[in-house]
Amino acid sequence: MLSVVIPAYNEEEIIPKTAKTIDTILNDAGIDHELLFINDGSKDKTWERIEEQASLIPSVKGVCFSRNFGKESAVFAGIAEAKGDCCVVIDCDLQHPPEKIVEMYRLWEQGYEIVEGVKTSRGRESGMHKFAAKTFYSIMSDAVGFDMSRASDFKLLDRKAINVLINMNEKNAFFRALSSWVGFKQTEVEYEVREREAGTSKWSTRSLIKYAVTNITSFTSAPMQIVTIMGVFVFVFGLLVSIEALVQYFRGTAREGFTTVIILQCFTCSVIMMGLGVIGFYISKIYDEVKGRPRYIIDKTTDEK
Repeated sequence: MLSVVIPAYNEEEIIPKTAKTIDTILNDAGIDHELLFINDGSKDKTWERIEEQASLIPSVKGVCFSRNFGKESAVFAGIAEAKGDCCVVIDCDLQHPPEKIVEMYRLWEQGYEIVEGVKTSRGRESGMHKFAAKTFYSIMSDAVGFDMSRASDFKLLDRKAINVLINMNEKNAFFRALSSWVGFKQTEVEYEVREREAGTSKWSTRSLIKYAVTNITSFTSAPMQIVTIMGVFVFVFGLLVSIEALVQYFRGTAREGFTTVIILQCFTCSVIMMGLGVIGFYISKIYDEVKGRPRYIIDKTTDEK
């Protein structure tokens, strides 16, 4: 059986169409399946729509969080609840073409254990957003060891890969990178990002920045290496200024006042403070992991009577 995990946050407008579209495609392809909607603490009637579809379509099931825990938690809850021999993760807004699920499933039948959905384009985005995305994926690609510039959450995982992921205890897990990092036999399916069928994007600039910072720090220590590099630059800069000051001193042309000292102190202190901030952020991540709190809390499911 194929499990289709569909995270949903404030998606009441699109739930019925998403359920019907994916169910019809998989029925036509003769694929035994379940559609598992994960309600990530939505503030609208997303859960009510999921319950309605569960009563109308036998393959639809739902899990409701006690509050909003974020998309990564919703994905991990979905793969943990999935009963299938393989699992596809797809966005609720139908920007990921659902007909590609069949292509992914056929590749799984051929023996592939992870089928990665890769974007042929990123759709319509602003120049600033494209630059930020390129920077983010450049850092992640260096950390993972392969190109993630076209990576997405749209992918199929074999039961072996699912079991490995759900047994990872880290709280701040980055599904998109970890699902590729685990290895296994992999292949790709290309797709074009579509416009949303209904509703609006739930990603604000602030939430995207938070998402990027959280995932970069949870998967790589690159920011801490940046602090080291900045320290080297400050050392070189300080060395050059010191040489200049000594040359002027022995020539008898040393400048009066403390302008140079003040500049050096301000620059050095700012680097130290930024370094402490990055280190402090990593310590806070360690604190989160040590507390051992769950990634998510399930309030109810459609299976409950």
